[in-house]
Amino acid sequence: MDAQGLRSTIQSGALDQKLTALYGADGLEQAKERCLNAIETYLGIFSNSPSLSLFSSPGRVELLGNHTDHNAGIVMAGAVNIDILAVVSPSEEPVIRIKSEGYDLVTVDLRDLSPQPEETTHSASLIRGMAFRFQQAGRKIGGFTAYTTSNVPKGSGLSSSAAFEVLTGTILNELYGGKATPVEIAKDAQFAENVYFDKPSGLMDQMACAVGNVVKIDFQKADAPVITPLSLDLTAAGCRLVVVSTGDNHADLTDCYAAIPQEMKSVAALFDQPVLRGISLEQLMENAGKIRAKCGDRALLRAIHFVTENDRVEAAAAALEKSDFSAFCREVSASGRSSVLALQNIYPPQDPQHQGVTLDLAAASTLLGEEGAFRVHGGGFGGTILAVVPQQKIPVFVSRMEQLSGKGCCKILSFRQGACKVI
Repeated sequence: MDAQGLRSTIQSGALDQKLTALYGADGLEQAKERCLNAIETYLGIFSNSPSLSLFSSPGRVELLGNHTDHNAGIVMAGAVNIDILAVVSPSEEPVIRIKSEGYDLVTVDLRDLSPQPEETTHSASLIRGMAFRFQQAGRKIGGFTAYTTSNVPKGSGLSSSAAFEVLTGTILNELYGGKATPVEIAKDAQFAENVYFDKPSGLMDQMACAVGNVVKIDFQKADAPVITPLSLDLTAAGCRLVVVSTGDNHADLTDCYAAIPQEMKSVAALFDQPVLRGISLEQLMENAGKIRAKCGDRALLRAIHFVTENDRVEAAAAALEKSDFSAFCREVSASGRSSVLALQNIYPPQDPQHQGVTLDLAAASTLLGEEGAFRVHGGGFGGTILAVVPQQKIPVFVSRMEQLSGKGCCKILSFRQGACKVI
C-alpha cells in the first residue's frame, strides 16, 4: 500500500496486535509513533510508492553459551523487543539504496556482487554479501529503497550488525518471493559478515535475530544446527530482563574477539580436531601440561570454559523444561563466573584502566546476591551486562547502575519473534 494507506492502517489500530507482539503492550503507542515518523522520513528521502512495507529485525540477548558457537558449541539466546525498523519499497532498478538514521545513504549495484575492498567493515559490504548469497542459492534478487531507524545500540553486544544483515535478507526474501528459511538467512548473514565485512563471528547472533523468541541452538553440525524452542516467562517468575550498557564501547575490539576462537582451536588442534566440541574436561586436564606449553595458560582456560559452558546450557534448558526458574538462574550466573575466571572477556587486556563491565558486575552481585542472575553479555571486553532482576528490585538496580554507567544505561527488555515483515 502507499504511504497514506500505511498511515491509516497504523492510526486505525489495525496493526495494534502485531505491534504489541513485537514491542510489548507498554511499548505500543511509542511503536506506532515510531512507525509513522519512519514513513515521513522515508518520504523525505525517496518518492512515494504504491508498494510500501514495514519490516522489523530484532536485537538479541545471549543467555548462556558465551563464545562457544564458533567451536560447534551449544548456546541459549533470545530475540528481544528492540529492533531495526525499515520502511521499504521494491525498485525496478537492480540497485539497493538504504538510508539509515544518522548515516549516509548506502547504494549497492546488484550487477556486481563481488567483494569490494573499499566496503570492508561498512554496511554496503553486508548488503552486497547478502545479495551474493541469495543469488548463489538460486533465489531471485532485486533492488529496493529503504529507510531504517534502529534502537539497537551499536557496539552494545545486542547485535546491531546481525540485525541489519538479517533485515536485508528478510527484505529480499519477502519482496522477491524467496523461500529461504530463517536458518538459511542466518547462515547467509554470517557469511556476509565473515567474508564481505571481514569480521570473524560465530552464528549465534544471526540465528537468534532470524529465528526469534528463546531457543537453544546446538552447532555441532554447522550446516544443520539443531534449534530447540524454549519457554521462558520472566514476568510469571516475577522478574524482568535488564541489559546494562557499561559505557565501554566494544566496536573496535576485533582482535580481542578473534583471539578467543583462535586459542580454543589451537587447543583442539593438539587433539587433531578442528574444534573443541567432543573433547572432554578430563582430556583437557590429562593433557594440561602439554596444552600450557604449546598454547599457553589462557588457551587452556578458554578451552575449560567451552567444555563446561556446554554443560551449563544443557542444564539451564532442562531447568526451563521442568519450570525450575531458580535452577535456570543459577546456571546463568555460573556462566557469568566462568566468563570472568576462564574465558577472560571482561575487559581488554591492553586497557586495564577501563573496566566498566567489571564494575557493573560487581554492583549487580552486591544488589542481587542469590536472587535472579547476572553475567557479561555478548562478546564482552566492553559493551553490556545482562541481569535477571526481581521486579521489586528494579528501581534500586536501575538507580545503582545509573550511578556507575550514566542515565538511561538500563534497557528493560522482553522476548519476541525474529525478523519479519510487519505489514
